Amino acid sequence: MNRIVTEDEIEEKPLDPAVEKVRRKMVRLLVVSIGIMMAGLMAVLFTIVYKTSSDDPAGSGQAADLLMPPEGGMLTGDIALPAGGEIRSHSLDANRIALQVQLPDGTQRLYLYDFAAGRMIGRFSIVKE
Repeated sequence: MNRIVTEDEIEEKPLDPAVEKVRRKMVRLLVVSIGIMMAGLMAVLFTIVYKTSSDDPAGSGQAADLLMPPEGGMLTGDIALPAGGEIRSHSLDANRIALQVQLPDGTQRLYLYDFAAGRMIGRFSIVKE
């Protein structure tokens, strides 16, 4: 009587040495590739966790630094511009304002004023090259 042979009972024949060498190289490449991908994934996850659990949330240190006036009041102050200076444009960013000023002689300057500090923090001349 003929017996049915299952796959578990079949012995695998040893591979040719050249084929075995290629197989080992491919397994080594697979292990290195998986290791690099895991390291990259861990770096991304670490960065996400670090950014979300940071003590300084995004936006802190900007508008939060501006002192809020009491209810019904408002902030007041003076920004000193040169005599005859004319504001051409402005830009507001959190607690700082940038003013582009044209002076009487035709030159232009950029003034940076910090509301929280209550003082001028920068003055830049705009010149042509």
